[in-house]
Amino acid sequence: MAKIIVKQVKSSIKRSQRQKRTLEALGLKRIGQEVEHESTPSVLGMIDKVKHLVSTQEA
Repeated sequence: MAKIIVKQVKSSIKRSQRQKRTLEALGLKRIGQEVEHESTPSVLGMIDKVKHLVSTQEA
């Protein structure tokens, strides 16, 4: 599978608890942090729910 790099670019302050938990499930805790994931449908779905808080790129 392809790899995808996810970087948090905006704060989770004043966001819904659901969005905060999604960021936590992706492994993101602070602005500027990057994590690498497999490009699976479940991960892509989580990224789509918080696309306004993160940026992505192919690894």
